[in-house]
Amino acid sequence: MLMCPTVRWRRVADVWPRCGRLRRAVRRSRTSDAGMSTAEYAVATLAACAFAAVLYKVLTSSPVTAALQGLIERAFSSAV
Repeated sequence: MLMCPTVRWRRVADVWPRCGRLRRAVRRSRTSDAGMSTAEYAVATLAACAFAAVLYKVLTSSPVTAALQGLIERAFSSAV
């Protein structure tokens, strides 16, 4: 149950007209800019591409490829 910070032990619905701080916070949360801007999308996309490039390099390296190939061969050769 959501309690009003200025009036203790009452439900918010009972004291809503007298609870100015909570009312202002709810109003701000409804009108605030909650999304990402174009610049933030660009940075996030660039970071995702950089992470994908690093992951590709790691997965195509010789030790990892050999380990994955050994794991797959073991899985297919094991008896069920």
